[in-house]
Amino acid sequence: MEGEDEVILLDFWASRYGMKVRIALAEKGIPYEYKEQDLMNKSQLLLDMNPVHKKIPVLIHNGRPVCESGIIVRYIDDVWNDKAPLFPSDPYAKARAMFWADFIDKKLNQLGKNLYTTNGEEHESSRKEFLGGLKLLEGELGDKPYFGVESFSFLDLSLIPFNSWFLVYEMYGKLNLEHECPKLTAWAKRCVENKESVSNTLPDKSKILAFSQDRRKKLGLE
Repeated sequence: MEGEDEVILLDFWASRYGMKVRIALAEKGIPYEYKEQDLMNKSQLLLDMNPVHKKIPVLIHNGRPVCESGIIVRYIDDVWNDKAPLFPSDPYAKARAMFWADFIDKKLNQLGKNLYTTNGEEHESSRKEFLGGLKLLEGELGDKPYFGVESFSFLDLSLIPFNSWFLVYEMYGKLNLEHECPKLTAWAKRCVENKESVSNTLPDKSKILAFSQDRRKKLGLE
């Protein structure tokens, strides 16, 4: 089946949502064409493939678009189901992973963004909530090597893109994540060291830091 498939990913290199999809594709060993998108000047292809939200990432499989990172990952797991399952087989464990991934996408991602794009009360409030959210996830991880218990799965690939942004969060949030979330930082290191899908996908932290600094300058914060 894979030999007949045309898979295209519309994405932006620094997107945590896009990183999640790229890691999922790598886990499955799916060849695809990557098309970097200019989010300030959106391509006609992106607008045609995602006319509702006009956002990346978009997976185009044999001409048919699939939007929203979580939905894309579920689609990938359903279509290429012959290797590297991305979701727990237990229904409750799967539901729990989806719950936490939703928390990451809808809550934690914005709080992390606020650390380098806001000042004052909003920044301080976001800092406290962001750290609290990481601690909740650390409690969910517990003493397991991965969120998928013994294997890397959906919740792991939903959170690991944050590893590329940890330097940004620490600098602008005045955080010491290794001290405040030791199990979570050890998990992130384990993912990078043990999973080529992660190490080959995540951008360098210094490159992400430079991107965030440029964003702050454009917002007049530096």
